[in-house]
Amino acid sequence: MLVRMTTNADEPGTAPARTRRRAPAGAAVLREDVTEAIRAAVFEELASVGYARMSIEGIARRAGVGKTAVYRRWRSKLHLVLDLVSAIAVQGLPAPDTGTLEGDLRLLYELTSRALRHPVASQVIPDLQAEAARNPEIADAMQKALREGQEGVASGIVAAAQARGEVRQGIDADLALDLISGPLYWRSVVIRSPKLPKGYLGSLARATAAALKAL
Repeated sequence: MLVRMTTNADEPGTAPARTRRRAPAGAAVLREDVTEAIRAAVFEELASVGYARMSIEGIARRAGVGKTAVYRRWRSKLHLVLDLVSAIAVQGLPAPDTGTLEGDLRLLYELTSRALRHPVASQVIPDLQAEAARNPEIADAMQKALREGQEGVASGIVAAAQARGEVRQGIDADLALDLISGPLYWRSVVIRSPKLPKGYLGSLARATAAALKAL
């Protein structure tokens, strides 16, 4: 009697159908742990060698998988990076809820500053920005990730401040986003200040809160 078998796309071997969930005929079963290992390897490879020198071979080697496992998920390194950059917009930052506009801004800046100072982020973001100047697809993905990631949190902070009466209704949402996100991004990513001055985040939160109230 023949026993029907299913094959894992990332790990050689078969198992009886009666002991495993049957996959659709001809379907490849992609292991989530392998996918996550590849994603982590991409960030590490970007930080180490940059987008231009990054290769599928290097990613696979760092992830401890074969090149086929990478190509099953993404057809090129460009599509791999675009997928990861787009995922940043979905993850975003947690929305602060301290009860005051200045407190919310201070917490947001602390979280953002910590994320931007991470060794991987500090190398990957500038490199992708440089590549975006040459590649419209990366440029669109970067703009979407950076804008949507910050816009959701910033709009939540403004809406909460409006509900408390700290900020008037109907302020310019784009200008509010620029005021909230621009200064820290400029210092941390554009001019790449190695260390923020003592008390900088608190001063920035106070100044931004005052500016938003003046709109």
